Amino acid sequence: MAQGRDRWEEESYGPFVRRAPERQVPFETLSGIPVQPLYTPEDLPGWRYDDKLGYPGEFPYTRGPYPSMYRGRLWTMRMFAGFGRPEDTNARFKYLLQEGQTGLSTAFDMPALMGYDADHPRARGEVGREGVSISTLADFEILFRDIPLDQVTTSMTINCTASVALAMYLALADKQGVSWDKLGGTMQNDMLKEFIAQKEWISPPQSAVRVVVDTIEFCARHVPRFNPVSISGYHIREAGSTAVQELAFTLADGFGYVQAGVDRGLDVDDFAPRLSFFFDIHNDFFEEIAKLRAARRIWATVMRDRFRARKPESMRLRTHTQTAGVSATAQQPLNNVARVALQALAA
Repeated sequence: MAQGRDRWEEESYGPFVRRAPERQVPFETLSGIPVQPLYTPEDLPGWRYDDKLGYPGEFPYTRGPYPSMYRGRLWTMRMFAGFGRPEDTNARFKYLLQEGQTGLSTAFDMPALMGYDADHPRARGEVGREGVSISTLADFEILFRDIPLDQVTTSMTINCTASVALAMYLALADKQGVSWDKLGGTMQNDMLKEFIAQKEWISPPQSAVRVVVDTIEFCARHVPRFNPVSISGYHIREAGSTAVQELAFTLADGFGYVQAGVDRGLDVDDFAPRLSFFFDIHNDFFEEIAKLRAARRIWATVMRDRFRARKPESMRLRTHTQTAGVSATAQQPLNNVARVALQALAA
């Protein structure tokens, strides 16, 4: 194999690029990882399929957390939606469900995200501008009017006030007569990434993490099908990181939450199965696939070896992904379609 590669470089590749130079030097991924002109089995000496890739649904879950993956069930399709009054977003939710959407994803306005009522002076000019305006339980009732909470899962993109939104959601379930063990959904509730990238917080890191762990503990005991946190790399990537940096910061945040839960005295297998992730999918097709595979391997291995998790569910990294907003441009809508199609395939 080595002789064949040397011959190819000397007889074919070398003379050709001297006549027609490559269009860029060097070729790199978006993370700056060099891309060679040719790869052969020699680039992976000692590589064993069973160890390095394995099978879906088996540790370390490189190829996916479940054996049948999408052959068993398609991913949940939920479009990020929220604007204006609760009535406006309720109508949008119903339209999306009617068109075949299989879950809900809620965008809140800035006052709701930061804990201000719509009539607070600081909320002026922001009410309903970039998400739905929610101040009271009555607003929540309108938001989910005629939507049975035990028939659809709901993702809520909210962090500082996530525990308040969860309390309202549970109160609404009580009003609908839905028991908490039937509720499914996700709170973003990832305060560490706020300090890294999103920059929206109302309390310092130690206090913020304590409230996140409060929510994790509460859901583990009382709302067992709900994901209390969505550990988010998306915002980190959108803030300018590479794929490698996104993965590093996101996993560090995740392990930080696990450690905080263990330090509180929680059994890791009581809460880790419901930790979820949220990654950005950018333009570099193979790098994004590799990122997700690396994330699964690292999470599974650290959960087993460092945190002594015993349940397979604690070691399976479950993730939601969204295509990269930072890669899209308002001036090139057709290019955006091609970009996000490629990104969706990578996911």
